[in-house]
Amino acid sequence: MKTCIQYIAALMLALAAAPLLAQDKTMTGPVGGWNRAGMTDKSGELAVSYPYSLIDRGAQKNRTMIRGQLEKISTKRPFHQLIVNGNPTPLYTDQEGRYARGYAFGSGSNSVEIRSPDGKSLKRMQFYETDAGRPQPRLRIIGAWDDNQAEIDLHIITPDGQHAFFANPFLSNGGGLDADSVDGPGPEMFTMTSPLHGTYQVWVNYWGNFGDSGYHFDEATRQRPIITTRITLVFNENTPSEKRQDFVVPLRKIGDLTLVKSFVY
Repeated sequence: MKTCIQYIAALMLALAAAPLLAQDKTMTGPVGGWNRAGMTDKSGELAVSYPYSLIDRGAQKNRTMIRGQLEKISTKRPFHQLIVNGNPTPLYTDQEGRYARGYAFGSGSNSVEIRSPDGKSLKRMQFYETDAGRPQPRLRIIGAWDDNQAEIDLHIITPDGQHAFFANPFLSNGGGLDADSVDGPGPEMFTMTSPLHGTYQVWVNYWGNFGDSGYHFDEATRQRPIITTRITLVFNENTPSEKRQDFVVPLRKIGDLTLVKSFVY
């Protein structure tokens, strides 16, 4: 009888706690467990980087939305971090702490984590993409920086001479910039599922700043005298042969254009 009463009491406590758990909005998507690409494809949905970008350049196919809302947000460095499959980038939000980021996940096991500025893990989720035919990113280039008003552009030159940047985000060879990070505070990301063999060039350009009135070129609004930009090259992501390289590039003034890395795939 005592065991039965204890079981009922424990069940009532669990039910009472359920609404509190349901209110956790740190990360509302994607969800853990087993996912299927056809059910999570948000290619027709506008993803926004915060502050909101003035320009929508379209949507990337087969992307899953990472979204949520933070209770305590940081508007100055250090920022919260979004870590996807081990790749950390600053996490920018609106004034209410909301964020949305599109990501093209490959098949197999994937992970998403939110960390606070002090490095504490706020929420971590892992899911398995069951669509074995889903293209696996073989080359991913990520650019992120530590000033949420700066507009830093990623420029990629592919072996066939094509140039991916904000005005030409999608290439005929299958490479392209993620549409939700072409404008605004970033990060920016270039992805190819079937990379061409040859030489690639990775450039970054400090194009200008972004504020409440839109884009501008007022150096006085900068939060830091030197903007630190981190470029991450990921080869064969989420496979046993994955390799990663990181480069840190300082940008001192608007107009700076820097060749970060030239490599052969």
